[in-house]
Amino acid sequence: MTGQHDAGTGKPDATAPEEQAFDLAEVEALFLNASRDGQADLVQEFVAAGLSPDLSNEKGHSALILATYNGHLEATKVLLDAGATIDLRDAKGATALAGVAFKGEIEIARMLLEAGAQVDAANEVGRTPLMFAVMFGRLDMAKLLIEAGANPTLRDGEGRDARDIAVALGSEPMQDLLGNGTAR
Repeated sequence: MTGQHDAGTGKPDATAPEEQAFDLAEVEALFLNASRDGQADLVQEFVAAGLSPDLSNEKGHSALILATYNGHLEATKVLLDAGATIDLRDAKGATALAGVAFKGEIEIARMLLEAGAQVDAANEVGRTPLMFAVMFGRLDMAKLLIEAGANPTLRDGEGRDARDIAVALGSEPMQDLLGNGTAR
């Protein structure tokens, strides 16, 4: 036992709860888990206690990327309000907006865009959030991104633009949305 002692005998109090100490790495892991799990109240407590809202795991997934990718609107709001860097990139160069474009989280994408997310932020292989929306059949997301100014003519590292991807996947609705590659 650490800490509490019986007042009469001075010996450790066997009925007292064990004190639990966490090292910084454990606290950081708990914060990232709370972000990933959407526990907005805990996320708020961690940032209020001084943890950086930009804290990232070994894969470069920041608290914001974890919260957004897992569809947690309230945790996302807490992190943005705490000053999380909106376009912080993971180890593969992806931003939070790219993750929500892939997952189809429209409300979170709106929140990120309103907070200033770069609509055309490309990852390390040149893929933009719009390309992810097209690749995963997220038509409403693609519409939102185009309305927000996404450039459908940008090309990835393989030389393909969003329409090329839609054609390769045989997605007529996406092809219609993207038109001749100049949709804006």
